[in-house]
Amino acid sequence: MLSLPYETNINNNMKKIMFMALLMTVTTAKAQFGPEPDFDAKYATELVKTGTTAPDFKMKTIDGKTFKLSQLKGKTVVLDFWASWCPDCRKDAPEVVRMQKEYAPQGVEFVGVSMDTDVAAWRKACEQFGITYTQVSELKKFKETDISKAYGVKWIPSMVVIDKDGKVALSTVLTYKVDKYLKELRPTGYQPTKERVTIDGDHGKLQAVIQKPVLQQGEQCPMVVFCHGFGGSKDGPLFELITDSLQKHGIASIRFDFNGHGESKGKFEDMTVPNEINDAKKVIEYVRDLRYVSKIALVGHSQGGVVASMTAGELGSDIAAVALMAPAAVLRDDAIRGSVMGKMFNPLDPPAYVEMWGG
Repeated sequence: MLSLPYETNINNNMKKIMFMALLMTVTTAKAQFGPEPDFDAKYATELVKTGTTAPDFKMKTIDGKTFKLSQLKGKTVVLDFWASWCPDCRKDAPEVVRMQKEYAPQGVEFVGVSMDTDVAAWRKACEQFGITYTQVSELKKFKETDISKAYGVKWIPSMVVIDKDGKVALSTVLTYKVDKYLKELRPTGYQPTKERVTIDGDHGKLQAVIQKPVLQQGEQCPMVVFCHGFGGSKDGPLFELITDSLQKHGIASIRFDFNGHGESKGKFEDMTVPNEINDAKKVIEYVRDLRYVSKIALVGHSQGGVVASMTAGELGSDIAAVALMAPAAVLRDDAIRGSVMGKMFNPLDPPAYVEMWGG
């Protein structure tokens, strides 16, 4: 279960950050129950192959002008095959529009290739989704179009990325693959830099890992602070998957071990939610002093979700956004009933300690 992001004075950039964190968490959760299907293996098998020369074409735009693909020679081009009547296309349209706005300043050209036959419906959909980039169509039925045959399009939505040399760089039915490809085209590239730091916590030294993107001198980026769950740690596939993805998207992160957990000092039995909140505040103070940090957001998993939400409540506008992943607010209630993480005891005569995970 995922809670929706709590937001306070949050801008669109931070919304994307937290949505991305939640999206990556959903992906990870699904992976625990089996591999995520790659729809390209089913729907993109006949699309033009990577490395081949992209077929040139000439078509009319939505305004009746003539457009030729070759006029964009020397530029990275994204062809988006879609139609106003296609439910999956309409679902993907906001993401395609977002990508176009993000990458257009870098010289990436988006071209929508519509399979519509009704100009009015085509135009209405463009207005609805705020599509302002080039739109072309043969105004024929999907299976009858020359462009679908030339590019091997058997399913919409489909996307083809063409590099500056006119070669096919990517053929896919998945928007996130296009986004990933375009991210990696940035001049700075992507370098997976990780820095281990030590921070003074509430009950001793806290061990943390900072990941940040490559930044130019004076450039800033958002920072996401990760709070792990009861008995958890900063390490492991869940947080690593999310922080790696954030880093690729130009967002810094810090994940740390609460006192008594992982590599941090302190005793596990002395851990309480109040001192974990103090740990989180210490980490926030630390990253706030980093010159490259523009804004701070919190992500909390399990009990870390409780800590993140309470910390954000206390700090108010200092925190731009919060994402809660399966927040565990039931530990106290479970303990009252005589259960801690599946370990049973008499709640009317509780022991001084409850042994867990083999002691």
